[in-house]
Amino acid sequence: MSSSTTRPEIVLDALKTKHRAIWASGNYPAVVRELVGPLGPVLVQATGIGEGDRVLDVAAGSGNAAIPAAARGADVIASDLTPELFDAGREDAERHGVELKWEQADAEALPYADAEFDATISALGVMFAPHHQDAADELVRVTRSGGRIGLLSWTPGGFIGRMFATMKPYLPTPPPGVQPPPLWGDPDHVRSLLGDRVDSVEWSLGDLRVDRFGTAEEFRTFFKHNYGPTIAAYKNLADQPERAAELDDALADLTRDHLSDGVMHWEYLVLTARRA
Repeated sequence: MSSSTTRPEIVLDALKTKHRAIWASGNYPAVVRELVGPLGPVLVQATGIGEGDRVLDVAAGSGNAAIPAAARGADVIASDLTPELFDAGREDAERHGVELKWEQADAEALPYADAEFDATISALGVMFAPHHQDAADELVRVTRSGGRIGLLSWTPGGFIGRMFATMKPYLPTPPPGVQPPPLWGDPDHVRSLLGDRVDSVEWSLGDLRVDRFGTAEEFRTFFKHNYGPTIAAYKNLADQPERAAELDDALADLTRDHLSDGVMHWEYLVLTARRA
């Protein structure tokens, strides 16, 4: 069983409203279920989460890290800007026989007290907050001294990072100050965000083996229907069929470069640190 959201729905500005709509579109829980689900337990293990820990999962989505943390006996809050993802998470939590809280929250303005959590984590989540330093400041603020911060993010040079670079020319120009998500996959960038407020920083690169797609076109179709950022790129081209065809070709070409005998390898960064 998993409990319902108890905090009132937050008021979002235009940028955050747009971000919420992007991730509510498509079917991100299917992306988790069919592709990236194994990464949640990787992060939980790396962060050393155990029984009795009070844990906040920031930008938790449908809970691919929050649920494994709860399964270890932690007291977990799964927070996300997009509560539309919580129903799928509640179903997954019930299937796994674990209990946790689901609460809407903005990663750049978390509604939690200073030093409230033993561990603060995010798997493929906080990297999509538009203002990196604001989000990093909040990760540090809500973590107690001696507590752990654990982050798992796509790298700029890996497949998903390159996919975002491929889609960038077809998306609206972001507002000033908004930074690319895959920068969270650069350990130097993350260390600069966290600064001297943390120590014991450790990081490693991992490889997600994906054998879901037989062809580049199959991958493209899946992401066009299920993955919010890809849906947003094509929505931006709704009245530009030639440009949409260009993006079709660009995504297919990129995928062919990374698809061999039905297998792809998606690189990610795992970084953990201890709050000073």
